[in-house]
Amino acid sequence: MAFQLSPGVLVTEKDLTSVVPQVATTAGAFAGDFQWGPVDQVVTVNSENDLVTRYGKPNDTNFVSFFTAANFLAYGNNLQLVRSVGAAARNARSNTSGTAVSITNSDTYEATYSSGSAALGEWTAKYPGTLGNSLKVSIADANTFSAWAYSTNFTGAPSTSTSVAAMGGSLDEMHIIVIDEDGLWSGTAGTVLERFEYVSKASDGKRDDGTKSYYKDVVNQQSKYILWTGHNANVVASSATIAAWGSTAAALPYANLLANATLYSTSVSLSGGVNAAPTAGNIQASLSLFINSEQYDVSLMPMGDATAATINYATQSIAEVRKDLVVFASPTSAAVVNNASSPSAAILSFRDTLTSSSYAFLDSGWKYQYDRYNDTYRYVPLNGDTAGITARSDYSTDPWFSPAGFTRGQVKNVVKLSYSPTKTDRDNLYSRGINPVVAMPGQGVVLFGDKTLLAKPSAFDRINVRRLFIVLEKAIATAAKYQLFEFNDGFTRAQFKNLVEPFLRDVKGRRGLTDYKVVCDETNNTGEVIDRNEFVADIYIKPARSINFIQLNFIATRSGIAFETVGA
Repeated sequence: MAFQLSPGVLVTEKDLTSVVPQVATTAGAFAGDFQWGPVDQVVTVNSENDLVTRYGKPNDTNFVSFFTAANFLAYGNNLQLVRSVGAAARNARSNTSGTAVSITNSDTYEATYSSGSAALGEWTAKYPGTLGNSLKVSIADANTFSAWAYSTNFTGAPSTSTSVAAMGGSLDEMHIIVIDEDGLWSGTAGTVLERFEYVSKASDGKRDDGTKSYYKDVVNQQSKYILWTGHNANVVASSATIAAWGSTAAALPYANLLANATLYSTSVSLSGGVNAAPTAGNIQASLSLFINSEQYDVSLMPMGDATAATINYATQSIAEVRKDLVVFASPTSAAVVNNASSPSAAILSFRDTLTSSSYAFLDSGWKYQYDRYNDTYRYVPLNGDTAGITARSDYSTDPWFSPAGFTRGQVKNVVKLSYSPTKTDRDNLYSRGINPVVAMPGQGVVLFGDKTLLAKPSAFDRINVRRLFIVLEKAIATAAKYQLFEFNDGFTRAQFKNLVEPFLRDVKGRRGLTDYKVVCDETNNTGEVIDRNEFVADIYIKPARSINFIQLNFIATRSGIAFETVGA
């Protein structure tokens, strides 16, 4: 207890209820090519509908990325997604005579364009890509509302806001509308996408509820489609008695849009947006965001149609650095799609280009599935499914259960496989760490293997063992942080054991391991260890093994033989 300098009662509390926490193991991580959305910024997507809303529908260029993500979300509901683009990607803008730029995400905008850019004009598409070319932005104030083509979309004419009137100003209000001019977003040209009512030209304008009404801030914070990049120049000439847009509220009227339609149209169409498919280098740069394990809690990384170099980068530079993530890959399309001669040999050749690692999982091919957005069929790599199946297995059982087999390994949304390995081919592939996905007549399409890409014989050449240790290491390491800066004495060591052993006992009860032992005493915390300010715990685990091979022995006997005398 603390020393007291005079008589009294000191009341303290000690919390001995600490436990090893549950840790997330079902979140996916993916970087790919999409039509819309922030670039090189991690966003959580929870369903295919959410994917479409945030990143756009698939097209003939990016369908592999889209359906890899969508296929994962068919099994799980937590995908941390990064959009990657090529260097030539550009944002659509209202001033097409200026220089085209790439505003990749909110950080880029705030750093470079939030103060305005004459080269871009009044409005710029929120993200790079040709989808921005379908956007049209129209505005009206008190001076132009009565002749405005979109006036019926609003409840009344803009005039003077309460907050600006209170400061002696006037005519600050505007209405803004965003239109899908070409129908690329909605499927119908001219569809209204967004409306912003009674926004203010005053930089300090406020609504009656106290929230900001300044039009630049409202649009930037709420719009899914556009960014502010400049004030409109076609207004009634400024003078000492007329306030410019973006100035603070004062005892002055705000400059109005010109009423003469022959001089100025209040509507502007955006154009100049460019799509650019990401290179392997772009994808790797996007994936590098996930190196930060403290910021992004992910554990399953489908690779889409990735090169061997990108798969190796993800395995060696991300998964093996984090040590809590498994990379899921597929062979190239050339190896298995329309390759009637030797798909098995091509897959084995591709396997030779990949590193040996227990943090990587390779399946045997691609699947043919329906693209409802374009009414066509597509070949898509299976790694989105195999990662998704693993996530689904976590939900239905635990991470240390194998995701393969008829119970948990069913693949969804398959018209046919590009290649369904025969028994002979499966033997060849599986011996090299390639997990067959097989079409079983009357039983569906099934993941029929649970090997990692670890080349040497080890318990870690099975994904259920690798993921068991990911869970144990992640959970116990989290709990161990609370031992930092405590004394390395018998009390702390006993406290740590009392923390870990119930957790391991629970995992054993849930069939994750067959036995365990925790050593944390003076035998491994010697005087030298203590003097180095270190703390050591040795945790021995006997992992549970999945059944890969079944032998059934049927023995015929003579009629007069009793079964009790047979066998043994």
